[in-house]
Amino acid sequence: MKKKYIYASMIAACAAVFSSCSNFLEENPTDAFDENEAYANENLVYLNAVANLYNDMDNIMGSDRRVYDMNTFSSDEAFLPCRIGDWEDGGLWQNLHLHRWGTMFDLSRDSWNYLYEKVGHCNQSMEKLEALIKEQPEADYLKNYLEEARAMRAFYYFYLMDLFARVPLVTSSSVQMSDVEQPERSEVFNFIKTELETALPYLSDAKSNQSGVYYGRFTKGVGYFLLAKLALNADVYTDDNWTDGVMNRPDAKNVMFTIDGQQVNAYEAVIKYVDKLSAMGYTLEENFSDNFSLTNENSNENIFTIPMDPSSYPGNHTYNLTRTMHYTHAVAYGLNGWNGSCATKTAMNVFGFGTDKEDPRCKLSYYTGAVYGPDGDQLVLEYGGQQLPFEYAPMQAKVYMESGDGVYVQTAGARMNKYELDANAGADTDGGPLPHNDMVLYRYADAVLMKAEAKIRLGQSGDEEVNQIRARVGAPAKQGVTLSDILDERLLELAWEGWRRNDQIRFGTFTQPNADRYVGVKHSASSLDYQIDETGYTTVFAIFNDVLLLNKNLKQNPGY
Repeated sequence: MKKKYIYASMIAACAAVFSSCSNFLEENPTDAFDENEAYANENLVYLNAVANLYNDMDNIMGSDRRVYDMNTFSSDEAFLPCRIGDWEDGGLWQNLHLHRWGTMFDLSRDSWNYLYEKVGHCNQSMEKLEALIKEQPEADYLKNYLEEARAMRAFYYFYLMDLFARVPLVTSSSVQMSDVEQPERSEVFNFIKTELETALPYLSDAKSNQSGVYYGRFTKGVGYFLLAKLALNADVYTDDNWTDGVMNRPDAKNVMFTIDGQQVNAYEAVIKYVDKLSAMGYTLEENFSDNFSLTNENSNENIFTIPMDPSSYPGNHTYNLTRTMHYTHAVAYGLNGWNGSCATKTAMNVFGFGTDKEDPRCKLSYYTGAVYGPDGDQLVLEYGGQQLPFEYAPMQAKVYMESGDGVYVQTAGARMNKYELDANAGADTDGGPLPHNDMVLYRYADAVLMKAEAKIRLGQSGDEEVNQIRARVGAPAKQGVTLSDILDERLLELAWEGWRRNDQIRFGTFTQPNADRYVGVKHSASSLDYQIDETGYTTVFAIFNDVLLLNKNLKQNPGY
């Protein structure tokens, strides 16, 4: 048999189609090894055909200027204020929050390229596994690996569809640019749904978030959660004309899923998938904060996480805590701080900050008020030649902080306090932080709230599910929970977890003005201001203009 060789550094086959790089296939490999040896047993097949699909997943949650930022800082949950020029970055972050990103937006380009690179890896893996199945039809594990790769491809396509709507479905690593077509969003939705339903029976029952062979991998519970999320947003994802108003969306009750041989509508599917998660043993942790602790791989609530063990997963890092903490605050704990991201006033109002009805999760999710060091003493902030008691000021945050805002330029905004601080966190060669807390992508509490919402949309009561969530943190029970209550509850429970844009679009509030983004907000040195999006075109990001120039088959999203 003729020997075949594979290379230690895999190329991204889709890059030719969607990236401005023209030399993506020009490689000069210095290390090659015998393919027969690379796929000699089950473990080696996993390492060489599946493991790379999970590389760089911090670009979904913890990396700077990627998917998480687009989903969080475009919403009413959080932003990165310009603090007298600091964090303006050419208007990048202010454009994001004010929904003025246009067609040459770096975050759109970077996230698009990353997600399609991962789709390319999935395609390569699936093709290799299909070839191995033909050679070794008796090796059952190969089919399991193939379906795991299929599920991961659907996972990456979910984010592409959610961010960009009409995205090309590339299912081959040998695709030519001229052959690529751009289906409607509803077609992409059906593709993802079918791919997940196909893969589901072959996925492991193991809990992905817990240590073991399937740690950090796409397992059955992850599939149930993603299908529930897909079903909950069915009216959005099957809407191919999203600029004609929320009221004209398709009815999710007419979108069908097949579960255990039974046809059910999208909202019924949400309930069934969440019940399957419960049957697998996922449950609410008694302590809310255990889901974000340094040892959160022991959680029975977390469903899909990004492993953050610096020794075993040195490539994964998160900037979320680094980016939010003031310099003085971070240094006190031996960390690096950038004094950037903070909660909006809108979010603080939902949490009831400063009132006698403040939600218990406010203190569990944010640093507010006095800031203390590890010794328990309040920190001191040096400002204007003075030493002042250090206090964060949640209600002073605004898109542009200027000299007239005084000390608030430094201290405005409640800061992220959801993940336990890791005083022993290392740093990679680029200075990226390497804490031990796994980054939470999917959590059972989210699933419970999805079930509550689905029940209400079906005309049933969601009180039981919502009050399970509230009771866990000691919040008072609610009666007659409404959809508006659900939207607030999702912010209270899921702040900083990357779902707020998704939620606001579903509820029709994403384009509305609020306490932080209102008509007339303007920077004295800039023409940037907020204009109400009357059509909803900003619920979908623009395809980066350079991508369109590379492929004449692709059309820009409406409104851009």
